[in-house]
Amino acid sequence: MSKISRRDFLGKGGALIGSALVAPEAFRSHSPAYAPGMLKMPLGFQSWTIREMLVKDFPGTLKIMYDMGYRSIEMCSPPGYSSAGFGPLTKYSATEMKKIITDAGLICPSSHYVMNELRNNLDERIKYAIDLGQTQMILSSFGLPQDAKLSDWYKAADELNQIGERVKKAGLQMGFHNHHTEFQELEGKLIYDELMSRFDPAIVKMQFQVAVINIGYKAADYFRKYPGRFISAHLADWSAETKKEAPAGKGIVDWKEFFETLDTGGVKNVFVEMSFGTFKETADYLLNL
Repeated sequence: MSKISRRDFLGKGGALIGSALVAPEAFRSHSPAYAPGMLKMPLGFQSWTIREMLVKDFPGTLKIMYDMGYRSIEMCSPPGYSSAGFGPLTKYSATEMKKIITDAGLICPSSHYVMNELRNNLDERIKYAIDLGQTQMILSSFGLPQDAKLSDWYKAADELNQIGERVKKAGLQMGFHNHHTEFQELEGKLIYDELMSRFDPAIVKMQFQVAVINIGYKAADYFRKYPGRFISAHLADWSAETKKEAPAGKGIVDWKEFFETLDTGGVKNVFVEMSFGTFKETADYLLNL
């Protein structure tokens, strides 16, 4: 599998400015199942980490994920991510892709988009999202250069507010996905908190990257600090012993606390985003928590 990270992809150059309980086969075409425990929503996964599998066999890979217990997928926009491995999926129209996903027993409520496609092809992407059945459009990164100033972040946030207004008029919710970068200080201020003060709470919701636990930031703390400001979350765990990602339940994330604060944060969807080898064990743990 390619070693390129989504952050690396999004930050390259100027072109991209701006990541079980197994139901019987007979139920594959039915509505996504909900977990009986603390997770009161379909368990989802992000497509980024298994993009090579998806482009080789889209229907077959979705079946594998369904059989692990996943009922929801968050896509990466194939046109926007065409140079990062999703290009082969552009052969499907949004309606064709939706049928394949639905036939696999999954839903696709959300997708990641890059800044340039939202900036230059927003109407087309909105239609794509609607045709695919999405209710949320998530900007994966501003793609700002490493030497960006706080004023550059403010300018990008203001632009996303404007984009989000058009997205909201179409009946969809705009969201923003953080990476570790937003949890750095710039000019004496934490970038994440500055974005929260700059985004219009009704226009841009947040998708929290749980993986920032490895630098000391907990999702639950932010759900409490900014109630109702979140739309979704990317799930990951981290081992303090190995200093690597770990299946959920074998790391340092307090998952009970996490789930207890989802309503406070306003979270509507969760998507596991780790390496393929962790997906089965993670689903088994989260669905039975």
